[in-house]
Amino acid sequence: MITSGLVSVTFRALAPEQIVALASEAGLEAIEWGGDVHVPHGDVETARAVRRMTLDVGLRIPSYGSYYRVGDGEPVPFEAVLETAAALGAPVVRVWAGTRGSGEADAGTWSRVIDDSLRIAALAASAGLRIAYEYHGHTLTDTDAAAQRLLSAVDHPAVGTYWQLREGVPPEEQLAGLRTVLPRLDHLHVQASHEGARAPLATMVETWETIFATVGETGRAHCAMIEFVRGDSPEQLLEDAAVLRQMLRTLPGHLPGKG
Repeated sequence: MITSGLVSVTFRALAPEQIVALASEAGLEAIEWGGDVHVPHGDVETARAVRRMTLDVGLRIPSYGSYYRVGDGEPVPFEAVLETAAALGAPVVRVWAGTRGSGEADAGTWSRVIDDSLRIAALAASAGLRIAYEYHGHTLTDTDAAAQRLLSAVDHPAVGTYWQLREGVPPEEQLAGLRTVLPRLDHLHVQASHEGARAPLATMVETWETIFATVGETGRAHCAMIEFVRGDSPEQLLEDAAVLRQMLRTLPGHLPGKG
């Protein structure tokens, strides 16, 4: 089943209370809290407070969006990130696969990222959590082939990945890439763009419907989280959330009254 959510960094200028209210108004089901502004790495008290305000309105916390750079140990030790995620009640910790793209990464870079992935995966598993890679440029998940190589090398049950559209990649290639990581997929970051500029989600309904149908084949639970909207506008979020919820309602297995 795929549920709907919001990535809190979509609105870095808003306070957590405002984001909770906005997500609730939008009819979304979950919030991924970011570790750079809203729930800072190592700030356990804020994590607990944000957890309470999120759950109090019936929203879930599927993940903690950390900015931990695997293999580089930045910006803080993973132990602090993990403690924060646990206080937040997030079962998945999103991490970044290093600081270099796959095209410029040497063997040492790959080894550091792989070794540190296994280390932090063991730590996460001991706390009952998982880690999942950000699917992003300038890291070792910057291409589908690189992401698959990394996931194959880090063969650990507590390691998965996010997925998002890549700018400028044809739809059929996007879908093929998604299928390569589908067995290890945790969650999705949902965006829409046109010629490099953010666009309303309504302009990419056909693309995302195909993606959601493919993800639905896993039979596992995933969260499709809106990340960034046109003009950083709360009004645009409300519009995009309505589109997202409508798309998810059409999927097999969707529960009545959800989304």
